[in-house]
Amino acid sequence: VQLQASGGGLVQAGGSLRLSCAASGRTFGGHAVGWFRQAPGKEPEFVAAISWSGGSTYYADSVKGRFTISRDSAKNTVYLQMNSLKPEDTGVYYCAAKKGVIIKTRYGYDYWGQGTQVTVSS
Repeated sequence: VQLQASGGGLVQAGGSLRLSCAASGRTFGGHAVGWFRQAPGKEPEFVAAISWSGGSTYYADSVKGRFTISRDSAKNTVYLQMNSLKPEDTGVYYCAAKKGVIIKTRYGYDYWGQGTQVTVSS
């Protein structure tokens, strides 16, 4: 599975962005998909994940109520809608996929996209 993340950009605090993670080569079928982010000088952290069916979702406490992960199987794409953005949401956002059950740790994800930069100004 090859992943392409897009949709990042510069936005003011309180604004919104929608990230997309498109799969090519193979479909997302049977794969859980997660979003992770890495701020400068920090370790990557879990943001959100969705099961292969879309029936289960998980969020980091820091984004609950503001971010929504969803998937469109017909388009082979997973989205991360980010609302009420804060400066601390700044970082490079990566999408990743793995077969089987949904997990919150980056260890265990087999396929990674190239990342898209999100910058939230105060």
